[in-house]
Amino acid sequence: MLAKMTAKNQLTLPKSVTAAVGPAEYFDVEARNGQIILTPVRIQRGDAVRAKLAELDLQEQDIADAVAWAHQPSSPAPVKSRRKK
Repeated sequence: MLAKMTAKNQLTLPKSVTAAVGPAEYFDVEARNGQIILTPVRIQRGDAVRAKLAELDLQEQDIADAVAWAHQPSSPAPVKSRRKK
């Protein structure tokens, strides 16, 4: 089967291929020996939460600060500083 890549590097996978591997919204993509390998990934809720936390770049100290703030009545919320990377 052929799949054409668009100018935006997008591929449409044939329905028969996606039906054979089952429903998947995400695929792990790997280049190996000149081939593109797609592996269906089923993201669990826990994985989605971990991905969001990674995106927010939260550190252990940020969480500790938030917990400490939550235990103090009528304190302003802590503001996460934006560190330059």
